[in-house]
Amino acid sequence: MGGKRRLAKHLIPMFPEHTCYVELFAGGAALFFMRPQPAKCEVLNDINGQLINLYRVVQHHFDEFVRQFEWTLTSREEARLQSTPPDVMTDIQRAARFFYLQHTAFGGKTVDQHFGTATTGRGFTAADIADRLKAAQQRLNGVFVENEPWEKCFKRYDREHTFFYADPPYWQTAGYDRAFDWTQYQLLAKMMAESKGKVMLSINDHPDIRELFKDFRMTRLELAYSVGRDKTQKTSGELVICNY
Repeated sequence: MGGKRRLAKHLIPMFPEHTCYVELFAGGAALFFMRPQPAKCEVLNDINGQLINLYRVVQHHFDEFVRQFEWTLTSREEARLQSTPPDVMTDIQRAARFFYLQHTAFGGKTVDQHFGTATTGRGFTAADIADRLKAAQQRLNGVFVENEPWEKCFKRYDREHTFFYADPPYWQTAGYDRAFDWTQYQLLAKMMAESKGKVMLSINDHPDIRELFKDFRMTRLELAYSVGRDKTQKTSGELVICNY
């Protein structure tokens, strides 16, 4: 949810000079993978342990991860793997399950997942996983991968040469797997104001957000989207808020 792949062409040119790049809410890490040149030091952080486990497994156990899909079918029965207790699975098995479910769940949801079907394309394909993920594995080489609350990661890496990209859950938007209440946005505004480094925040355009972050530089972008079988294009406003 809230993936920034389609906004990358607008956001990346707005990056300031920096030697340390930190994504506080990494998610799919679209900007990290799409930026033309890596920073000298890079950090991906997310509170979702399943996601961070996937990044670490792809980073360090690539061949065994790919092997997990050798005989995988696109099947509603396979999707029921989500009911398997994680404590009976290895880290590699958990990473493979998370990857499979994200590619077969309706709308790419991370919670309340339902098996998605379509009549206009192929299902989950395992044959080209190694080729598709090899570039990701190489890109993750040397990257610090953290799994902690965003504010703890912020304090850990806050330096004059650090650039933080913050893409928190949208305000008053359902579908995220963890609560993110108003006090978190207030804390984010406070830490942006007091930060040694530079911070870019991308968030949905909402009057509450505009009021809270009114003292920062603010740019509005338009994002068109559709979900699942609903091909109707809708637009939403995205705010880019910077402390520099």
